[in-house]
Amino acid sequence: MNLYAKLAQREAQGKPLRVGLIGAGKFGAMYLAQIPKTPGVHLAGIADLSPAGARTNLDRVGWDPAIYSAKSLDVAFAKRLTHLSDDWEALVAHPAIDIIVEATGNPTAAVAHALAAFRHGKHVVMVTVEADAFCGPLLARKAAEAGVVYSLAYGDQPALICDLVDWARAAGFPVVAAGRGHKWLPHFAQSTPETVWGYYGLTPEQARVGGLNPKMFNSFLDGSKPSIESTAVCNATGLTPAPYGLLYPPASVDDIPFIMRPKEEGGHLHHRGQVEVVSSLETDGRAIPYDIRFGVWVVFEGDTEYIRRCFTEYGVRTDPSSRYACLYKRWHLIGLEVGISVASVGLRGESTGCATGFRADVVATAKRSLKAGEILDGEGGYTVYGTLFPAADSLALGGLPLGLAHNVKLINPIAAGAPVRWADVQIDASQDAVRARREMEAMFALPAKLAA
Repeated sequence: MNLYAKLAQREAQGKPLRVGLIGAGKFGAMYLAQIPKTPGVHLAGIADLSPAGARTNLDRVGWDPAIYSAKSLDVAFAKRLTHLSDDWEALVAHPAIDIIVEATGNPTAAVAHALAAFRHGKHVVMVTVEADAFCGPLLARKAAEAGVVYSLAYGDQPALICDLVDWARAAGFPVVAAGRGHKWLPHFAQSTPETVWGYYGLTPEQARVGGLNPKMFNSFLDGSKPSIESTAVCNATGLTPAPYGLLYPPASVDDIPFIMRPKEEGGHLHHRGQVEVVSSLETDGRAIPYDIRFGVWVVFEGDTEYIRRCFTEYGVRTDPSSRYACLYKRWHLIGLEVGISVASVGLRGESTGCATGFRADVVATAKRSLKAGEILDGEGGYTVYGTLFPAADSLALGGLPLGLAHNVKLINPIAAGAPVRWADVQIDASQDAVRARREMEAMFALPAKLAA
């Protein structure tokens, strides 16, 4: 509640949080737009594979080129400027950096960046939630062993959901379900970068002006990103998925308490403590008024007659029994809000969401019939989408995590709608991300067998 005051104090003391950003794409640019207006933060370095592209984004968000003119990180610290380069290793290794914000969107690279940051004693704010989805529990453990903080990024929906869940529990409410909204119809699972804008509701020109990546946005549309983000939420909060994954029941905001209650009470939930995604479209494609498409929600329970009466007295919208209520945010502001994570990590030593166990997973699933020899192109592409699994089921299947289903060759054919397994692909076992995932699978294999 007092992060701003603490940031202002650090500014007055001349002791700002010293931050390095890896990846200056769409999310990174949104964070860059806010940094000049945030006291107590010094973005000392930006590392991006395309410094020219990073400069374009810096110009787009209004940065003065003089600010990012530092010839080295040492100069950046001495003059409180920003150094821009393509050398992420130098950024992570510099002893004066406190916090790394990983915003590349590349899950395998993000794992390598995070592990290196931990080795150098840096906190990490993980924007690349795809990396958290396939080995967040391991990253959390490695961070703890290094004595640093690993955190999901505030502004992205998983951290906002974690915040709502924490609010409900800290206030004494049992959490029945939590999740996000999404524009969903079943055939969106087969969407490709060529069809995304029509389904998404943007014109190609709007996408071009906004610098939007069709593959990335298609990962939202085809269900991959909702599954990824739901996985991160489960692993951070203790909520769990239904055995069949996500159902995307349609509902307006006011109807969320009605549909997000157990099946035996007239709702859609497989069990209490479930993660789910609410669709902003009816099953026939009609738009739902007052939807939660871009927002997040938590459903909590009034488990006594007194509490239910309080809900009624204060006008809380509930289900007909007055037992289930909902708190929500209808929008999230992505990178514009990530400064909350930076401040929380740097000032309080607290994450804004971090895996505490391996409860859910995202398995690559064929969008169409795939032949042996084809190359998988990862989330949002033409070949696979992500399906939410309970972690125990994913391990039992030997499912290939979606985050590793990029630029790998199939050695077996896969039917449309079928999951891809480790045994179905040829993969480089020496990659940091592959080794990390395999280490995590071994770490959690026994609990998974017991849970099954």
